[in-house]
Amino acid sequence: MIKRNSSIWPYLLVAPALIVVLTVVFIPVINAILMSFQNYDLRRPGRIGFNDFKNYVDVIRDPLFWSALWKTIVWVVAGVGLQFVFGFILALLLNKKFPGRGVVRSLSLIPWVTPGVLIGLMWRWIFDGNYGVLNDLLLRLGLIQESLPFLAREASAFPAVILTIVWQGIPFFALMLLAGLQGIPEELYNAADVDGANGIQKFFLGTVPSLKSVIYVTTLLRIIWVANSVDVIFNLAEGGPAYATQTLSVYIFNKGNSLNLGYAATLSIMLTLVLATVAVRYLKTMFRNQEGKA
Repeated sequence: MIKRNSSIWPYLLVAPALIVVLTVVFIPVINAILMSFQNYDLRRPGRIGFNDFKNYVDVIRDPLFWSALWKTIVWVVAGVGLQFVFGFILALLLNKKFPGRGVVRSLSLIPWVTPGVLIGLMWRWIFDGNYGVLNDLLLRLGLIQESLPFLAREASAFPAVILTIVWQGIPFFALMLLAGLQGIPEELYNAADVDGANGIQKFFLGTVPSLKSVIYVTTLLRIIWVANSVDVIFNLAEGGPAYATQTLSVYIFNKGNSLNLGYAATLSIMLTLVLATVAVRYLKTMFRNQEGKA
């Protein structure tokens, strides 16, 4: 029997979690990297084999890749940006005392805890051009004269899916920022009142700097999450019409569905490199600002 003061005891405690991480994360990543250097198309199983950097060259030359990458950038910037703005507003409202605040806080989490597949199907029904709730509401208000096929038009499909992901992500920012707001000492605002600061000055010079670390971490997590999001956008518009809503993650999913796993793996590696680059630069900026503050 191993004594608890033995030097091997901590490693034994960590071993189960480490095995799970290696099995679920590390091995699939290595397998994806190997597949990205192969002509791994299950439609032609007899031709599977290494092809050096051909997949990467094909990706660079693929106009759909660049289109999907640009769509991903717009998707992330617009989606996360609007989630942050409205999430901050919701957090400020939920931080105030009012009757039934606990119930409202609980209800505000519904979009976040709802499965992405269900959200996609629900908003697909809302945007439907024949019997959608949104069209019915706009017609009753007299804002439109006939139903609009929001998801069937290139000009309106992408804004529609961005609106959906914004609705889903607002509670995440609201919850994290609310936790940060409750950690700000009341003395900070009392001192600001003594100095004669108004509400806007207290917000930008007191509240925002106090939440800087929370803002950095939650924004980075949400950027990675939204960039990898497939369920909402695929169940809502399936990347169409005419690739109007095909982000890089959806393009990867579609390539995997077509059984071209080698090319899909290459696209996954490219997305990982893009996100890693963004994350590294983002973290450097965060640590630099924290050091400057210290």
